[in-house]
Amino acid sequence: MAGLDRAGLRYLQSCYDQAGSQLIVLYGQRHTGMEDLLRVFCQGRAAYFYRARTCSEREQVFQWANELREEGASLPAFPLFAQLLQAVRLITQQIALSGKKIVIIGEFQNIVKQSQDFMPSLIAFLKEAEQSGSVMALLVSHAPGWVENGMVRKLGADARGITGFLKLKEQSFFEMVRGFPERDRSRQVEYYGVLGGFPGLWKYFDRELSVRENICRHILNPDSFLHGEAARLVGGELREPGIYDTILSALACGRDKLNDLYLHTGFSRAKISVYLNHLMELEFVEKVSSFETEGRSNARKGVYRIRHPFVCFYFRYLYPHLSRPGTMAEPEFYERYIASDFRRHTARAFVRICREYMEYLNRIRQLPFDCIRMGEWAGKAGDIDIVAMDRAGHTIIGLCSWEKPVMPYEDYEWLLFCARKARIPAEHIYLFSAEGFDTMLMREAGAHSNVHLTDLASF
Repeated sequence: MAGLDRAGLRYLQSCYDQAGSQLIVLYGQRHTGMEDLLRVFCQGRAAYFYRARTCSEREQVFQWANELREEGASLPAFPLFAQLLQAVRLITQQIALSGKKIVIIGEFQNIVKQSQDFMPSLIAFLKEAEQSGSVMALLVSHAPGWVENGMVRKLGADARGITGFLKLKEQSFFEMVRGFPERDRSRQVEYYGVLGGFPGLWKYFDRELSVRENICRHILNPDSFLHGEAARLVGGELREPGIYDTILSALACGRDKLNDLYLHTGFSRAKISVYLNHLMELEFVEKVSSFETEGRSNARKGVYRIRHPFVCFYFRYLYPHLSRPGTMAEPEFYERYIASDFRRHTARAFVRICREYMEYLNRIRQLPFDCIRMGEWAGKAGDIDIVAMDRAGHTIIGLCSWEKPVMPYEDYEWLLFCARKARIPAEHIYLFSAEGFDTMLMREAGAHSNVHLTDLASF
């Protein structure tokens, strides 16, 4: 199955194979492939699933009881959580499949935020179940910020009953390539630049169409699912979407420092900082941390960017022109607002892909030395896309060229200039290009063994 998290599946299987009952928290952003993972894991096993609503505790038990009655349970209108869980136990026991029973509570934060009784009831239920057959309970959430920053505080001592955590993360470019084999590697980079490593989004693109055709048909079309999905992703997790949309729109336009956001939005710096921190908790935004070097005085500090590719695409192209879809043909919209800038937008994805490739080379020990740190350097004069260092301080620098399909020698000279500003010794230089390198660069690489050239076809 394309995009299935195999490591996550192995982790769940190892928990399932353990003796006794388990209580696992499974969480991650939407579209990370959580539903497919659960479907594969539960195949051939006795499993029960309940998706918690955003409602009061009283309404929650009412809705859950209604669902259980459809399965044949006998329950009062407003049962206790202990009664609901006992009904779940009886239903799973009736399923004619051997092995440990699985109970899945989707969006469990909707219950925990409203109830102090749910977790103690669940923990007691799991302990009791061990006497007659163990149960594996999966608490599932698409709110990673809350799980990592608010859950333990909310649960208190009950958090000790949790036996494991599994976070599903955005998948790498090379995982996408394995799931969606495609002869045109350039098209794959463009896919990744729009959809990122989210398998739940990949399925909406037609591999038989060009990226331009996919964007027109599946994003710009007001009747398509993806047209409004980025807004739903942001709005579904936030109480004041208007403020967050303002900040995300400004970031998408390149206003990437706190003062830039202050001047554009009119919000106080303190307010912007609070909202940026929340966006970082939700993994929509990241703060750029420059590689620590002796040239720190020449580094840009306090730089923010949208880290979710699809959210970035939406706020870069659709949000500023929301009045146009529906009144303008999709191909016309694409040509007017996207075409000339799209390669620049995709350049950020290409940098991420090149870093993934360098990390892979490091794992298989194909770099000149074993790197223990890898990152980037955001400079006042210019950026260094890749900086890596070993324990002894030996350094690799890298430049990734996507906007210019053929990297010119001048870009190599600019990289060396930035390295001097950062006070980074250019011991080994890795240059990545979409298509190739000019003649002078190829001569430079031929004359110096520390200059490494890699084009997209080599990945």
